[in-house]
Amino acid sequence: MNGELKIISGSANPALSEAICDHLGSRLTPCLREMFSDGEIRIEIQDNVRGCDVFVVQPTCNPVNFNFMELCLMLDALKRASARRITAVIPYYGYARQDRKVSPRAPISAKLVADFLTVAGMQRMITIDLHAGQIQGFFNLPVDNIYAAPILLEELRHRKDDMVMVSPDAGGTERARAYAKRLGAGLAIVDKRRDAPNQAQAMNVIGEVSGKTCVVMDDMIDTAGTICQAAKVLMEHGAKEVIACATHPVLSGPAIDRLCAAPFSEVIVTNTLPVPEEKLKCGKIKVLSVAGLLAKCIHNVHTESSVSVLFV
Repeated sequence: MNGELKIISGSANPALSEAICDHLGSRLTPCLREMFSDGEIRIEIQDNVRGCDVFVVQPTCNPVNFNFMELCLMLDALKRASARRITAVIPYYGYARQDRKVSPRAPISAKLVADFLTVAGMQRMITIDLHAGQIQGFFNLPVDNIYAAPILLEELRHRKDDMVMVSPDAGGTERARAYAKRLGAGLAIVDKRRDAPNQAQAMNVIGEVSGKTCVVMDDMIDTAGTICQAAKVLMEHGAKEVIACATHPVLSGPAIDRLCAAPFSEVIVTNTLPVPEEKLKCGKIKVLSVAGLLAKCIHNVHTESSVSVLFV
């Protein structure tokens, strides 16, 4: 055993941290999080963590840089407080889309973030649905990249029989195929061409969607350009109904306006990121909780039992 289990929450998604504690029958370890007048972050762990197995829950969502810096400072504080093991629970890993050089003088930001977290004191990471699985190789420590699939599959199993899983681009085909296999559904792909960052133009549909309930699968919904273009093309090809399904509701910029205007009957996401109340007023968004999944993962890591049992 790695000492007493302690859960610490950052300020990014405290509701998720509380829900995880409820599943574990635990309580959050108190942590002071303040800002100096010039914007510097002040962190102080307000309980003894010496020799403890500590899990810090903090998605690096908007404001990304603030939440990332707060996480690093919490990790450093725990390291200097002699915690036995420090695990960062990062449901949404920011900068994951910058995982390779796409131009001659560009950074590999996902790798730099990994280095920062390691130097700060992280000894293990738990995350959900990494944008690119190879990011696990950026770390020289254990990374548990678990999937929201069990939660999303349970929700989709109650849907109609004439279901087709749709990838909004070629890159997401493997994900859509995995869901289609487990649900016994059809598979389709939307051929998309991207002209600039955060701007997408959907073109053609590969697969049979006419008269079907189409579920557009993605790992995240950011500005919603890709997924909304896919929905329009599917309807043009005779789809009976279109449902959006994604793990991470980033929902930045014009995302909510686009989702409201798009022909979606429902948008299913999880609470890896907090969804503000004003964005839920759209009426189409349904949020599923990953707290139980993360709680099981934390429990299994703490008790040194298998994490692979969480995969479907």
